Amino acid sequence: MSDDSSRRNPKPNKSLGRRIIISVITLLIILAAAIGLMGYRYFQDALKPMNPRDTNVTQVHIPLGASNKQIGSILQTQKIVKSGMVFDYYVKSNNMANFRAGYYQLKPSMSLKAIAHRLQEGGTDQPIQSTKGKVLVREGANINQIASQVSAHTDFTRHDFLKLMKDQAYIKQLAARYPNLLKSAMKAKHVRYRLEGYLYPATYEVEKNTSLKSLVEQMVAKTNQIVIPHLAKIKKSGMNMQQFMTLSSLIEREGVNQNDRRKMAGVLLNRIDINMPLQSDVAVLYAIHRNNKTLTNKDLQNDSPYNLYKYTGFGPGPFDSPSISSMSAVLHPLDRSKNYLYFVANTKTKKVYYSKTYAEHQQQIAKHTDDNN
Repeated sequence: MSDDSSRRNPKPNKSLGRRIIISVITLLIILAAAIGLMGYRYFQDALKPMNPRDTNVTQVHIPLGASNKQIGSILQTQKIVKSGMVFDYYVKSNNMANFRAGYYQLKPSMSLKAIAHRLQEGGTDQPIQSTKGKVLVREGANINQIASQVSAHTDFTRHDFLKLMKDQAYIKQLAARYPNLLKSAMKAKHVRYRLEGYLYPATYEVEKNTSLKSLVEQMVAKTNQIVIPHLAKIKKSGMNMQQFMTLSSLIEREGVNQNDRRKMAGVLLNRIDINMPLQSDVAVLYAIHRNNKTLTNKDLQNDSPYNLYKYTGFGPGPFDSPSISSMSAVLHPLDRSKNYLYFVANTKTKKVYYSKTYAEHQQQIAKHTDDNN
């Protein structure tokens, strides 16, 4: 009888197993080599300038105490280098250290070596402009809107501008230079920005090497130049400068023409006299950090001190940058003796209708429903 047990239970094919293991190892080796090659190419590519053809200047801020790794990350985020990690490796392998804090004018076309040397030389303690430019501050623009304009037309970032607006040491310096203009603003409570309303609407030339602080001071100096000749009349009105600028900023956004601006100023002053809320939509929009929005009942109940529907008086301070026309309207109000307390404007005809009582006001709204003040 023949023995066929070997046919029923074949032994494992060791040769096949070895071939599979060798194939897997080979694939892993090839994969590792490919990854290594890709990494090498990436590293070599990252050593080159971000974009040799891009000579546009970007202002980069290196904070005090930043490590090489943190600096690399900042440069990568600002799109000055391709890889912050490679920058970190490069400076360490070349024993480059002692990088200094400050603001730097850097370009994507610069080599890692050039960037590192620039960082060793040191930057400026405040932002500066690299080329000549212009900044337009529009009538009725608030500080957040001005920040966007500055960012769009200079090397200064929106963040740097808004940071300066909160720099109390700098603002105190300005108040010392322009005491008649900023004294009451410095004493005001609950203000969002102390310089709100004091950055005059105009076009400003930004020369090469102009600092952000000097640009802002130009705006304040222009307001001082416009306002101070009217200082005696402002004092005679019984308002301090902060209150005067606040009403001017409301008229700037409410007014249609100069005649109506003067009448509206009269309405607001009449309300102030009887301690009646100014009930300005402009104020509520500022309170809720919006520039344009259909206001809801919830918006009108916002607890911000800038909400002049909820609170009487002038509020903390200005809501935007008023023009000389709006200031003049507040200084020369019309029809105060008519005791108007309300106005409503027709947005199609631009005609404004004034009322003494709330009932009359409601009638005017019913006739002219395009807009409601």
